[in-house]
Amino acid sequence: MYNVKSRDSNEFIDDIEVLLSIAEAKEIVKQKTEIDRILTKARECKGLSHKEVAVLLEIDDDETLNKMYQIAREIKEKIYGKRIVLFAPLYLSNYCVNNCQYCGYKCSNKIGRHKLTQEELREEVRALEAMGHKRLLLEAGEDDKNCPIDYILECIQTIYNEQFDNGAIRRVNVDIAATTVENYRKLKDAKIGTYILFQETYHKPTYLGLHSGPKRNYEWHTEAMDRAMQGGIDDVGIGSLYGLYDYHYETVAMMMHAEHLEAAYGVGPHTISFPRLLPAEGIDYDRFPLVKDRDFKKVVAAMRLAVPYTGMIVSTREGIDFRKELLEIGMSQMSAGSCVGVGGYAEREIVNETGVEEKPQFYLADHRKPAEVIKWLVRDGYIPSYCTACYRQGRTGDRFMPLAKSGQIGNYCLPNALLTFEEYLQDYADDEFQDIGRKLIDDEILNVPDEKQKVTALDYLNRIRSGERDLRF
Repeated sequence: MYNVKSRDSNEFIDDIEVLLSIAEAKEIVKQKTEIDRILTKARECKGLSHKEVAVLLEIDDDETLNKMYQIAREIKEKIYGKRIVLFAPLYLSNYCVNNCQYCGYKCSNKIGRHKLTQEELREEVRALEAMGHKRLLLEAGEDDKNCPIDYILECIQTIYNEQFDNGAIRRVNVDIAATTVENYRKLKDAKIGTYILFQETYHKPTYLGLHSGPKRNYEWHTEAMDRAMQGGIDDVGIGSLYGLYDYHYETVAMMMHAEHLEAAYGVGPHTISFPRLLPAEGIDYDRFPLVKDRDFKKVVAAMRLAVPYTGMIVSTREGIDFRKELLEIGMSQMSAGSCVGVGGYAEREIVNETGVEEKPQFYLADHRKPAEVIKWLVRDGYIPSYCTACYRQGRTGDRFMPLAKSGQIGNYCLPNALLTFEEYLQDYADDEFQDIGRKLIDDEILNVPDEKQKVTALDYLNRIRSGERDLRF
């Protein structure tokens, strides 16, 4: 049944094809020449197939793994350089009609339920902007009565309308339940950035067993990105929740999803997220096939080799030391200072009508404030970036992908990262960190590849230091 161009999820994520790929990989991995061929192909930034990814997941000797990690690091720096894009999730509502067995927001949990009023939303946005954030990811449970699409659209408008002395939230990405083509058109018209939706698990029997409610429709959920593309959203983000099923299956299937989007629409996923299951209220955490750090690191490296053009996201689900390891092998975006509860940034306490407190969707591993994360990144040689330029300059979809695949995106990523980091230093940093950050900027701006853009970047930098804002390539 496997058909990469089909819009039927049972054909572009064909169970037999996934299982055959994994079985074949167990034999192919014994052939050193084939491993070398795959790694050589990957180093040329040509990408890999789902079958080749399956082979990389079977590697178990440290020497070959370290070689794979080194190539992943090279690819990431070749495409995106040292910049790390920062964002924060913003939870609008924890009302949900689904009863997903791994989620703290499942409808059977007796927790405080709330959706933000527009004034409460403004308070959240003010708190986030005061941390330096310019890019948000909106999150909400699925509940058409308490959290309809019109409410989401109103929230997006409210966020964009908020203006501050130091600027505004410049880009809103959205992670809400699978919806209709018409609603995706509305989100596009509302000027969202990327539409993100995690598959949770690609293994259909496991998916059906873990879900009840509207989300249990495997086809509707898995084909959401097709409808988003049909609705005009050309930047989409996929991801699997690792820990629900075997990581080999999830990774091969997720790679097939990326191949499908490329084959059917000419545009692969703009981002791929790698959330791992964490404990949550009312969840039997120990029942799930959790993924060990060693295996998870291998997954991340293999996917960086397979889709070199894609932004890869690590969240605050991971601890500090392991986040550092994952940044080194290919992650290019990360959340900072995250709150995964409704009203958390303004430190609002939510209780239900019987006095039961609101609980987060899950319990985080990295609790640092954004300023701590930024200083940590700079100490390790990374460039914190609040860039949102590609969205606003029209470099999305089939206009973004050629730049990323050729490596030319670095002519935009590096200067835009430095300019937005300079804004952060001017508006939010203490004197000591300003000195450290500006030394990094002054050194790195000389590495802008294109000479003409380097000259313009230096001019923009001086103008920002003189008080201007939002200059971009």
